[in-house]
Amino acid sequence: MFKHGLAASLVATALSGVHAGAFAASPKETVAAFHEALGSGDRAKALALLSPEVAIYEAGYVERSRDEYASHHLAGDMEFAKTSARKLLKQTERVDGNTAIVWEETETTGMSRSKPVHVFGTGTMVLEKKGDGWAIVHVHWSSRKAK
Repeated sequence: MFKHGLAASLVATALSGVHAGAFAASPKETVAAFHEALGSGDRAKALALLSPEVAIYEAGYVERSRDEYASHHLAGDMEFAKTSARKLLKQTERVDGNTAIVWEETETTGMSRSKPVHVFGTGTMVLEKKGDGWAIVHVHWSSRKAK
């Protein structure tokens, strides 16, 4: 009984340390940390900020979990974030209890597959309070070419 309780306590302590370090203090900070992780190529941090059940909508496609995103578009998103500059034009946050929404308008310039890119984007992220931090549970991104 003592060994099981000690082991469970050690595992919980280890997980809470990872959990607390992975999340930022506010929904806006969590979204910023996610974009920073993409830009720096920090796969572990980017994934830690996403709920396992995250749903990501982009360009008419859906990824229905963190694992699905990790195995499909995460690498491409990190590569694009490394070779482009994302400028936050406007950001709004609404918190209601354990749920928050962050809306963003952005301008991104750079290169993608050796071609110049200049797009305006919109994004909506829904977050859920997890302990002392926030986890992203839904992302909806869209963009259009600059004129």
